[in-house]
Order: sequence, then structure tokens, then C-alpha cells
Amino acid sequence: MFPRAIDMYRVLPELMWCGFGVLVMFLQPFVRGRQFFTFLALLGSLAGTGAAFASFLHGGPGFSGLVQSDSFTFFFRLLVGSVSFLVVLAAGPYLDREKLPIAEFYALLFFATAGMGVLASAQELLTAFIGLEMSSISSYVLAGYRRDSLKSSESAMKYFLLGSFATAFFLYGIALVYGATGTTLLDKMALTDGTSTLLKLGLALILIGLGFKVAAAPFQVWTPDVYEGAPTPVTALFSAGPKAAAFALLLRIFATVPAATQYWFWAFWVLAVLTMFAGNLGALVQTNMKRLLAYSSIAHAGYILVAFAAVTSMAQGGSSEAAPAYAAVLFYLLSYALVKLGAFTIVSQLGGTGEKNLSLDDYAGLSQRQPFVAAMLSIYLLSLLGLPVTAGFFGKFYIFKAAVNSHLISLAVLMAINSVIGAYYYLRVIVVMYMREPSAEAAAAGPVPFPLGVNAVLLITFVGTILFGVYPNPVINFILRPNLLAH
Repeated sequence: MFPRAIDMYRVLPELMWCGFGVLVMFLQPFVRGRQFFTFLALLGSLAGTGAAFASFLHGGPGFSGLVQSDSFTFFFRLLVGSVSFLVVLAAGPYLDREKLPIAEFYALLFFATAGMGVLASAQELLTAFIGLEMSSISSYVLAGYRRDSLKSSESAMKYFLLGSFATAFFLYGIALVYGATGTTLLDKMALTDGTSTLLKLGLALILIGLGFKVAAAPFQVWTPDVYEGAPTPVTALFSAGPKAAAFALLLRIFATVPAATQYWFWAFWVLAVLTMFAGNLGALVQTNMKRLLAYSSIAHAGYILVAFAAVTSMAQGGSSEAAPAYAAVLFYLLSYALVKLGAFTIVSQLGGTGEKNLSLDDYAGLSQRQPFVAAMLSIYLLSLLGLPVTAGFFGKFYIFKAAVNSHLISLAVLMAINSVIGAYYYLRVIVVMYMREPSAEAAAAGPVPFPLGVNAVLLITFVGTILFGVYPNPVINFILRPNLLAH
């Protein structure tokens, strides 16, 4: 029996991404032109992202309630689709420079993006598990894509082993939740009694499994090594896409299952504090740019978890009360994705062949050698810091406001303290670029060329960072709509 046409519309973006992934693999033995596959990948990422609009216009539950096409899903499909498009633009010159196979990279990127889309739209736990595995398995291979690099192979192995443990926790949590409720459908769980110890334990295991994906402490130990060893465009993908999709699933569970909202408050309170301090304190001593940005990613996961704690507190007054906290998470994920993609794209290009120039010392005097690149990287870092006129400012402001409105004053104070700690290592990079003289070797080497695709990524992320920092209202108004999660 064939699925209904309306069901196909509701998973159309994922079908497009998977279809283009299969097409790239099919054409790889017959076409040798690298530019052809880059064009096909750009077309596929745009087609999948554009299909999100068609899916949104035909919204509703699909495949007997396994997936949900609503405003929430639409937002995350646009986000992960845009991330994949920008990664394709940035990855083409990198793959040419490193002489890496290009078709397989794009196919894996499409499958990972499709998994993120499934994860964001899942209304049932086993469907979420399928999306999680689609994304994870592709990510494991992408992490070790530089096969001649021992560091890349090490990062892939660590990611695979720790990711497998996290998957086991997640799957066992699903089993316990099913044993307690008799269903894996999230909306059916809302009708069950939430006092079962088995349900609490299952939700705790699900939280552990997803905590790994979002790099929440104490499950963050893989992040610096994997971010450092993976190809830098892949690191950009990891920092924006899978993290956003995992947070999307957590939010959907929150909005649908009252037991999760009731029992996860203190878990998120503790996780937020541990994650913020683990990320910021770890970043203070880093001299490698990729590792510094990796610890920064951990810290920002902690900031987002502050909003989750606010959600658990505010949701007890009804979904309308929690709407500002939901909006804070979504806006933060958008602003964070823009900034991380831009920053890692610059790091990728400045790293040179073999990614040898990743030390902070390699950035000394960058303002003299390449002033526009230094200015853009400074804007990204200041946005991560939360400076006004950047998207990062409103991202942190909305989370801070949600924490205060939820009467989580101590958590808001700890967040402010961590923002001050973060200022040290972000400003240190800017000081190195503008106030230290370049080495004689770097000065003699001259400026690093930035290809057209890389410049396009920087332009899009830079404009987005400033635009949403000056005029965030369209995004905020969309994510504050009352039927965001079709409830």
C-alpha cells in the first residue's frame, strides 16, 4: 500500500535530501567533474530547504501521527537546510585543497541533514531514534573523512564509541517509557499518569542520550577532540545542525509530555550550570582555535539549557506561559548557527593545507594581513560574547529574560558570570589579531586567498548576524505564534 500524497508532502524535505544523496552516489562512478557535484549538492540543499515551504503549506500529522509538520518543524527544517547549504558552499574549496573525494562527502551531508529533519519533526520516539541514527552514522563517517590524518581517525573513533553509548541510553529510555505508558507516541503519553517510577527513569535515560548530542556536561568530553580532528567544514556542521535537531526533539517532548516538564527541572538546572562552567573554564586555557570554539560550543549549550530550565518552570502555568522560553531557545539556535558557521569557515580557510595553522599565534597580526577577515571574525566572536547590534545579544537577552521571569535568579546570575568569563577568551583572540605583530614567516607568506563560495558563506552569515541583531522582530513574531507546536 502506497502512502497518501498528503503524508508524502509532510516529509518532502527529507525525501528531497535523501533523493539527492542517492543521486550523488549513483552518478559518482560516471561523472568526474568536481564542480558538477558541488552544483548538484547546492541544488539538492536548496531543493530540500524549499520543500520545507510545501510541507508547511500542507501541515499536520503524517503517517498516522509519527511525524508532525507544523511551524516548529518548518523553523528547524529551514535552519538545518540553510546550514547544509552553507556547509556545501564552504566545503567545496576545502575538499579541493585537501584532495578529498567530493561526491561521498555531499551524499553523507544530505543523509545527515535528512536525519536532522526527521528528528525535528518526530512525534514518536522510535521515529526520533531513526532520525538520530541517520544523522549520527553519517556524522561518524564525516568526522573521519580525512583518512590520512591520524587525528581525524581518532576523532571519528571517539565520536563513534561515545555516540554508541549515548544511543544505547536513548533506546533503553524509549523501552522504559513504552513499558510505563504502553505507547511511543508523544501525544498519547500526555494522557497517561506521570507518577510511574519507570517513566521517570525512561525520561532520564532519554535525557542522557540527547545530552550527549547537545554536548551538555558531563557528556561533553568528546566535543573538543572531535571538533579538532574532524575536517573544519564538518566541525561547522556539528556545531550547528545536529545540536539544533537534538534541542528540537527535547523541546517537542517538553511541549507534549507533562511528566517531562515536571521531572526535568532540576536536571536542567544542574546541567546548565555544569555545562556553562565546563565550557567557559575549559576555553580559558586553549591555544588551538578549533578547540577554543569547541569549548565555546559547550558553554553555549549551557546557556540554551538555562532556557530549558525556564521552560520547565514556566510551563506549569500552561503552554502560553512558556512561549517566551521556547522563543528564546529557537532564536538562540538561529543566531548561534550563523555565528559558528561563519567562524569555522574562516578557521577552515586560514588553516591552510593539512589544517596546520590553527594556533592562536597564527592569527597574530591578521588585521594587517587581511583586515576584512579579521573584522568579520571579530564580529562573530563579539556575537558569541553577546555584544549589542549582533544576533548573539538578543539570543542571550531573551534567555536571561526567560530565566528572570521564571524567578530563576540564581541561574541568571550564574549565566551572567559565565558571560564575563567568556569575554576573556573571545577578546583574547581579537587582541591577538589586532595588537600583536605577525611572525616573519606569516608576513612573508602573504594573505590567504578566499574563494567565491567561502566569501558567500561569510557574507550570508555576517549579514544575518547583524540583521537579526538589529531587527529580530520577524523571527520572534514567527516563533511566538500560538500554534507553533500545533497544540
